[in-house]
Amino acid sequence: MSVLILGATSPIARAIAGVYAEEGHAVYLAARDVAEAERIAADLKVRFGVRTGFGAFDATNLDAHAALVEQVESELGAIEVALVAFGDMGEQEESETDPSAARRVIDINYTGSVSVSELVAQKMIERSSGTIIGLSSVAGDRGRQSNYIYGSAKGAFALYLQGLRNRCFRSGVHVLTVKLGFVDTRMTYGMETAIPVADPADAALAIKRAASRGENEMYYPRFWRGIMGVIKVMPEALFKRLNL
Repeated sequence: MSVLILGATSPIARAIAGVYAEEGHAVYLAARDVAEAERIAADLKVRFGVRTGFGAFDATNLDAHAALVEQVESELGAIEVALVAFGDMGEQEESETDPSAARRVIDINYTGSVSVSELVAQKMIERSSGTIIGLSSVAGDRGRQSNYIYGSAKGAFALYLQGLRNRCFRSGVHVLTVKLGFVDTRMTYGMETAIPVADPADAALAIKRAASRGENEMYYPRFWRGIMGVIKVMPEALFKRLNL
């Protein structure tokens, strides 16, 4: 089985790549940092003896996405699992005053994710087989003043994945939406919170299990489903007064 990891240099992405490689699957690492993707690919090849590949991927360069998908299938065969793991939170204050900064956050987290997911989905639908795993965020469940540009893009991506899942169902292609809470990554570095921050390796195992079980949507850590359940039903008249 061939696995495509998009945004391969993030801690969660490289942990998931390791989980699949350990099971003997071929893995292709795609990322903006090609040198780091190459290093991860070499490491997985040495540790697990699997076929690996690597290449450049820029979420905002939509014209290059089709060529990348073709390159992966040329090197490693049909993509059976695709992980859409890239994202960029940006700076909320900058996005509020600079439209180009806001657009970049939206283009990376939504437009780029949709572009490459559609290309992979079409390949899988033609073969009636495959799994797409999309990493979204609990930030997409309800708009908050502290990160609503990023949150709205992730929320749109989660809605897109829901529609894609509906489209792909009868073709035997599965789509898993992952709504991440706090996981120890670059985005949460230095964050002060009373809520536990999850280990990327634990997240990787949970996501792989959810994909194998055919789950449609998961929160990770799992307790975030309860937290967001409360936040989502909070009356707007109260919610808008909170400093979140």
